[in-house]
Formats: sequence, C-alpha cells, structure tokens
Amino acid sequence: MGLTAGLVPPRVDAPVKAGLLELVAHAHREAGWSLRRSAGVLGVEHTRLLRWAARAAEDRLADAKPGPGTALHALLDWERDAVLTLAEQWGEIDRSHRKLAHRGSRLDLVHVSESTVWRVLVAAGVILPAAPAREPRVKTPWPDWAELVPGVIYIYDFTHFRASRRCAVAVLDVVSRYWLSTVVSAEESSTQVRVAFTDALLADGKAHLLDAQLLDELHAGVVPDNDERIPVLLAISDNGPQMTSKATAVFMAGARIAQHFGRPSTPNDQAWVESFFGHLKGEFPHLEKIKDPGELERELDHRRTHYNTVRLHEGIGYVTPDDEHHGRGTPIRAARRAGLTAARQQRLAANRELRKDHQ
Repeated sequence: MGLTAGLVPPRVDAPVKAGLLELVAHAHREAGWSLRRSAGVLGVEHTRLLRWAARAAEDRLADAKPGPGTALHALLDWERDAVLTLAEQWGEIDRSHRKLAHRGSRLDLVHVSESTVWRVLVAAGVILPAAPAREPRVKTPWPDWAELVPGVIYIYDFTHFRASRRCAVAVLDVVSRYWLSTVVSAEESSTQVRVAFTDALLADGKAHLLDAQLLDELHAGVVPDNDERIPVLLAISDNGPQMTSKATAVFMAGARIAQHFGRPSTPNDQAWVESFFGHLKGEFPHLEKIKDPGELERELDHRRTHYNTVRLHEGIGYVTPDDEHHGRGTPIRAARRAGLTAARQQRLAANRELRKDHQ
C-alpha cells in the first residue's frame, strides 16, 4: 500500500487510510505508542487520523465529492418547469433561448439568465423551431452581348464619409478595375448618377454615346426596349432608389447603357465595387477623417490617379488598372512569365558551371 514511501500526502485513497489506521492500532497494541507519537512518525496530523477513524466506523473512508451535493444557486424545480412551459408557449414566436429568457421576465413567469434557458432546453431535449429559410433568388445572367473585355461593363455604387458628411458615387470598369469617375455630394440621387456616368464616358473616350437627340426623345416618352442604337454598355448596381429611378433609366438609355440590378440583400452581386470601397478606406483611413468636402474631393481625385496608375491590383494579375484598361496588362504578365523562365535558366546554367569548377 506504499506506507513506507514517505510522508503522507494531502489526499490518499481509502485503502491507504485503512492501512495507516491499522498501523497506528498495531503500534498502540504492541508497543503502547500514543496516537500523537504514531502521527509524528508517519508525518500526518493526529486530528486527521481521528477523522479517519470516525469515518471508518461509518464505512466512509472513500473521499466524497467536494462541496455540497447541490449548489446553493442551483435552479429550482419549479423554475425548470417554468422554462419548459415558456418554450412550449412562446417557442414558435421567439425562436431563441435569449428571447425566451427576456420573455419570462417580461411575463413575470421566471427570472433566469439566457444561458440557463439554453441549458434547461438542452437537458430536456427541446429544440426551438428555426426561422424558415429564405427562398433563394435566381441570379439574373448578364446579357450575351456584354463581353468580358475592358470598356463594356461598368459598376457603380455610393459610399459615405462620416467626418465630411458627404457621400461619393464611384464608377469602375468591372474587367480592368479602372476607376473611371467619382462625384462627391451631400445627397444620393439620380443627378449624381448621371454626372458620374457622364464623367465616366468622357474619361473612357465614349463621349459620342451621349446622344442629345435620343435623350430628348426618351424624356418625352417611354424608355425603348428594342432600339437598335442601344445598348452598348452594361451598368451593374444594387437596387437603390437612385439607381432604379425613371430619371436614371432615361439617362442610361440615352447613353446606350443597359442596367443590370443585383439581387436584394446580396452584396456579392456587386463584389467588385464593394471590394473597391473596402480597399480604398482600408488603405487610406485618413479619408474618413477629412471634414472639408472640397478637400475630400481633391483627395479622392489624387487617390484615383494613384489607384489607376501606381497601385498593382491583385485581381487583374498584379498590373495597374490603367495597364489592363488600355491593353498593356497581357504583355506585362507575359513578360514577367518569360522573365521568370529566363532567370531560372540562368540560375541553372550558373550553378552547373559552379559545380564543374569544384569537381
């Protein structure tokens, strides 16, 4: 039983306790040792031996679980039943253990924490009804004529700058990521959309699409669907009122631009412009701190030049949007691949020669 292994540790098993008590009794019978003397030799307090002896008489030498059998703050039976009743009556409405906890307090039925409601429901095997799944929306495909080449598909959206209390609408080319135009304003309306697209068409060399005669015809009647003069460009956006307004539709049709709206509550349909604004504000956080609207507009113009001509864009193979938009992206990427191949061949040749010199 390991009784000679040294001093008695703070906790020992029931067989060890019984052995120690038997050893103390043997020393008392054979040599007349007192309990204190035996305890001193064994390295255990005599009061501890007395407690063991009392427990041995009741056959309780094995250590009991520490603490009381039931925690003082344990949930009462009626409270557990009240939680289950609450789930039965309000589960279809609240559908959340958190809401049920607050519902119980609101009705003065039971006052328990949110986590307590969850534990009671799990222990009882109660599963709250889940909210019905949203019916998936079918993504509208782009028109067949919209080629994936620069200068055909534009995307635009608004973003806000809190310090200046201004919003900005930006127009980008989806394929080349070229930042075509920006309009800073105190409001979001079709006016800003028209100005932004006018600037974008001018920046992209498509001023000829701004047909004043067709625009006058559109203002006088219904936007045509089968005019052979339109569309030439595709504009992608969300379903904001400034995008879906009649004024915007008339302008877009006049500029030979077809509109394509993403699915509601589906920002991934406008991932290009959402990513653009995220990078713009993440890489240049000072834009959010500019208070003067004029300074913000000047800074955005400066950032647009940097974004288009200096910053390498991962999504288009680490060239600038200006390179990709004007046809230089493919040769630049091909030159890099050729350079990597040539550099590898040079390293192989140089290392082979170095190996020969050491032979």
